[in-house]
Amino acid sequence: QVQLVESGGGLVQPGGSLRLSCAVSGPTLNYYAIGWFRQAPGQEREGGSCISSSISGPYYADSVKGRFTISRDNAKNTVYLQMDSLKPEDTAVYYCATDRGAICLSLWERRDEYDYWGQGTQVTVPS
Repeated sequence: QVQLVESGGGLVQPGGSLRLSCAVSGPTLNYYAIGWFRQAPGQEREGGSCISSSISGPYYADSVKGRFTISRDNAKNTVYLQMDSLKPEDTAVYYCATDRGAICLSLWERRDEYDYWGQGTQVTVPS
């Protein structure tokens, strides 16, 4: 059984930074590509970024490209999302999830490409 636990969320002023962590337990992280998604109140869960188990990728949604950086430390079974230049529209619950495979594919933003999800961590950027 794979379990994911997100942490690092919080309240940050516009222009500030946060680093989210996604700790993965169960089978080794090497087996999976990992995606970060977010869901704002009243909105659909949307893909933010995906990182493959190998050197291919990563992918970013246009809304976060140039501001967010995804990385992984397979030895620590942890994936990170560095979020810089945060905006009020980044306010959401952030989730990480394991892809069905080891490589982020062109459909990486589809939720049904992912099998296991964490419980989420809240990020709030006040306007």
